[in-house]
Amino acid sequence: MSLQSTTKQTKQDPLAAAAHEPKAKSTGKRTIGSYFRGISHTHAEGESYAGILRYFLPEFISSLVLYALIPLIDARWIAGLKSTSLYATVGVTNTLIHFLVKAAEGFSVGTVIIAGHYNGLGDYKAVGRSVSSAFWVTVVVGGSIASMLYGGAYWIYWLYGVPEKMIALGIPFLRLKAIGIFFMFVYFAFIGFLRGIKKPRIPMQIFILGAAVFLFFDYVLINGVWGFPAMGLQGSAMASVIQYGVMLACALAYIVLNTDNRKYGIELLRDVSRLDTMMDILKLSWPVVLDKTLFAAAYIWLGYLINPMGKYAIASYAVIKDLERLAIQPAAAFANVVTYLVSNEYAVKNWDGIKNTIKRIVFLSTIFVFAILIVFSYKPEFFIELFDPKKKFTAFAAAIFPLMSMLVLFDVLQLILSGALRGAANVKVVMWARMGTFLLYFMPISYVFAVMPFGNPMIKFFLIYGSFYLGNAVMSIIYIWRFKGQAWKQESI
Repeated sequence: MSLQSTTKQTKQDPLAAAAHEPKAKSTGKRTIGSYFRGISHTHAEGESYAGILRYFLPEFISSLVLYALIPLIDARWIAGLKSTSLYATVGVTNTLIHFLVKAAEGFSVGTVIIAGHYNGLGDYKAVGRSVSSAFWVTVVVGGSIASMLYGGAYWIYWLYGVPEKMIALGIPFLRLKAIGIFFMFVYFAFIGFLRGIKKPRIPMQIFILGAAVFLFFDYVLINGVWGFPAMGLQGSAMASVIQYGVMLACALAYIVLNTDNRKYGIELLRDVSRLDTMMDILKLSWPVVLDKTLFAAAYIWLGYLINPMGKYAIASYAVIKDLERLAIQPAAAFANVVTYLVSNEYAVKNWDGIKNTIKRIVFLSTIFVFAILIVFSYKPEFFIELFDPKKKFTAFAAAIFPLMSMLVLFDVLQLILSGALRGAANVKVVMWARMGTFLLYFMPISYVFAVMPFGNPMIKFFLIYGSFYLGNAVMSIIYIWRFKGQAWKQESI
């Protein structure tokens, strides 16, 4: 059974009406005025700040644990081995792992949209079919990707253009990581279902458990304490395999055994033949997978351009990227929240509520992210030295970090707006905006900066990396333009 559109416009959009106001009011003033009206509590429409924060907290904890704290702590323990080559290898590999996490997230978002849509309509059996189909899709896709990582580890590092020493360090590390990648893909299918039915606390609890499991095994297997073997870099990879294995088992147990989920009629084995629902998952997911992986590929591309500058530049890129990723986690969590809030409201055509919710989430995200960046930028040397015990690249990275932080606002804005468009099933709009920006602006501009002769390597590094954030500004303008029109309300789910 294919999903059909249920989203014919039934209400007059006040922003559309505003377009007919006297010309004296500029478009910019109308947009700013609409934004401030939307974040005001005087508007009854839209999710309240208390409601948004209630959904945000578990998503933030999950996002913080998965995308920021675990990689940072792991990198810190690897840095404790006092080898810049090892730390740089982890930094390079993590850009690829981040790329694959975003691919898994893309399949998860397809499940969020379908499960959230049917959950909003009260069609619980269709919700159950969506999670079963997502499970089988990710088994096939995750298994294929894991196999390619294992067999092609050497060529992946070769394409990165890293030194031979780093390739030799990275091959066994990536091959072991491949097993955890398979578990991660299947796990995210279940997470998409839980988010779609508005149960973000369960993923949060599983993430916390998985983080505890990872940190324990990461520490003991890297350093060889309490009777465990000292595996160094391979210990980190083994810890991630154990982590995702435990998280997958917990998510599966909750979905199958919890009595609240019986109304969905989930039958993972029996629903393997439901190709129509699987095609719905793929139809919605592939644009999200493409746009999310394109965005993550930007980090790989940046590494490709920065790698020829040497291992200290590679290490500086790794630490700046990790600190900024930590700071951006509130926006990443709010992006997940806005997707399922919009998805549920979209089914009942609450257009004004959707817009006001988006504006409030943008407002909260900006405050949270910049509060963290101000702390990091006040004395960046303190934070960077945690990953550079020998102080080889601290001065270089610390000089660049505060300047780069000023551009992060554009990343915050595009994260929230793209998440909202996905919730409104405008997944192709996000995909095309990111693809166009990536191919037509970011890649050529950053490449020009990379090949230009600069006397100061800091200027070269800043211009290459900064072009990424300016690309986010371009995407944000496209998303705002989309929401100011009417077509976003008529996308088919």
